[in-house]
Amino acid sequence: MLKDKIARYVALHRSFGRKFDEQERTLDLFGSYASGYGDRHTNVARIYDWCRTASSQNVARERFDRIRRFCLYVHAEDQEHQVPPAGVFGRGKRRRPTPHILEPEQVRAIMQAALDLPPRGKISPHTYHYLFGLLAATGLRLSEALALQRNDVTGDGLIIRNGKFGKQRLLPIQPSTRAALEAYFTIRRDLNAPGDDLFVHVRGHAPSTTRAYIIFVRLARELGFRGPPGCPGIRVHDLRHTFAVRSLEACPRDREAIAHHMAALSTYLGHTDIAHTYWYLEATPVLLRDIAAAGEQLFLGDAA
Repeated sequence: MLKDKIARYVALHRSFGRKFDEQERTLDLFGSYASGYGDRHTNVARIYDWCRTASSQNVARERFDRIRRFCLYVHAEDQEHQVPPAGVFGRGKRRRPTPHILEPEQVRAIMQAALDLPPRGKISPHTYHYLFGLLAATGLRLSEALALQRNDVTGDGLIIRNGKFGKQRLLPIQPSTRAALEAYFTIRRDLNAPGDDLFVHVRGHAPSTTRAYIIFVRLARELGFRGPPGCPGIRVHDLRHTFAVRSLEACPRDREAIAHHMAALSTYLGHTDIAHTYWYLEATPVLLRDIAAAGEQLFLGDAA
């Protein structure tokens, strides 16, 4: 009974274009736990007991919040389903990590270091070299880049099929970026590296996002761009942040031009809301100085 409702709830969210994978996993685990006690409806005490088995406070809160949202959904149809009060396992949202803006020489150093990765003479070092280069040149999400297929490289640009919330978009690329991808295709042919994925390792398919993340952090640490394990530092996602910030810095210092550029950048990055793009202003000191100066001038004008 509960599992059927969970399946319907998940299907509803996916019909809106959401992936909902982690939520589905949490709900399925809870459904199995509750069904083991013969529950046909959500039960507050059972929810508390299951959430307390989590490995950490943050995991318990994530479990609880996901289950509570499901409870609200089923309670609307059948009031036999109990809904726990909000915030039982704490409130709070994980702070967005502070972006680190890389210098061009840092990006080049990471790309060069990738070519020295093992196994020498195989495709993997070249894959990471060109993968990190593409992320820096386009601001793609890591998951989007690794989901690219060879035939997604078209005369008009890159076809992004695995965007956030299932959105697709066509991404124009610079001639230099296209030339770099052609060079990578040539290396793949020379090394006889098969596979339909654009970026492949020795097994013929794309590396996982986790593996690519680990490789990037390891190279950054070896180059001295990041501290020892446990210390925060640059991440592969900072290539996207860097692209967005440098793009804004290159924009003409005109409010109307910046507004148009911001709208275009939001589309290019695949943001669902332009507010997510405006967040990059926080990491753009050049524009922040202009904003501060404009605010001060407005204040002085009002004071006069």
